[in-house]
Amino acid sequence: MSDEQAWDARYSESHRIWSGNPNVELVTEIEGVTPGRALDLGCGEGADAVWLARQGWRVTAVDISGVALERAAEHAKDAGVEIDFQRHDLEETFPAGEFDLISAQFLHFWEEFDREKILRRAADTVAPGGILLIEGHMDHGPFRHEGHDGRAVHFPTPDEVVAALALGDGWEVLKAEVHPRQQKGPDGDDHTRTDSTVKLRRKA
Repeated sequence: MSDEQAWDARYSESHRIWSGNPNVELVTEIEGVTPGRALDLGCGEGADAVWLARQGWRVTAVDISGVALERAAEHAKDAGVEIDFQRHDLEETFPAGEFDLISAQFLHFWEEFDREKILRRAADTVAPGGILLIEGHMDHGPFRHEGHDGRAVHFPTPDEVVAALALGDGWEVLKAEVHPRQQKGPDGDDHTRTDSTVKLRRKA
């Protein structure tokens, strides 16, 4: 099964697998920032992209799953916003252009996945003065996925994310920290899990 097929299967498990609300840390970190051109990596069903568009950002939103992108386009249509949705396997292809904001919210996969390569590619396309915002998990929380060979997903710390990017003096770290988050699990109960936020700015 290809990565695209795996994600299509995941999204086909139910009519909607996410809440339909934007990620809390995206709102916290970006609300009030002067809008420009934004790129949403792994946009899923489109809640973050729609929120950004409503704030005045010109949004390009990408995902590997055609099923997810269809739902995201429906969400954008219902919200009355225009978003450039593109299908990409980000390990192979990447949207063209420069962006004032690149948001990578929970860009994880339970199979072999070169996340660092994608985030370095993303950093290369951030415009001077722009922001790269990376939100990640630090644990599985109430969910667990393992690859077909039983390999567990590695969740890097904020310091590991920054070190792996190796961006140099042309960037400044605005935030690199872990924090708790409440999430409803598959059992319907509320669970506390730990996430990480890395917010970087390319110097103008």
